[in-house]
Amino acid sequence: MRGLNSYSFTSTWVVDVSPEEAFDVLRDIADYPSWWPEVKEVWRKSDDSVFVRCRSVLPYDLLFSMRRCREDRSGGLLEVAMEGDLEGITRFKLSPTGSGTRLVFEENVVTNKRLLNTLAPIAKPAFAFNHALMMRHGLAGLRTYLAGYRRARELHAP
Repeated sequence: MRGLNSYSFTSTWVVDVSPEEAFDVLRDIADYPSWWPEVKEVWRKSDDSVFVRCRSVLPYDLLFSMRRCREDRSGGLLEVAMEGDLEGITRFKLSPTGSGTRLVFEENVVTNKRLLNTLAPIAKPAFAFNHALMMRHGLAGLRTYLAGYRRARELHAP
């Protein structure tokens, strides 16, 4: 049985840009605060590593590092390992669909934040709802960001 501090989430997003364009935007974790409201701050530690602060509607921050561990442009895979308040793996799988891209977000983590682990027996459904809300906001922000991204590329194309 999985522990109360273990979480697995899967979300599917569809965006109206090519997999290549989506890959370029998702690859740049340092820019996530530009489009994902709950990603409050990102500090670049190296080319493949960042430190992140997230906060959704519940009154706590999550602080963790993310290190790129798999990147396959042709296979449409981006994966990071996380350490800190969240420990585990987050990945995006990208595939073409219609005129856009299907993004499957998967996250398998354990929480190391004492508050979350203490409250998990009664609050785990609220934590899952909080995550679902964060994902909904992430999709809306990404779609808006990508619309501007695509328009800027069109305007500057030779």
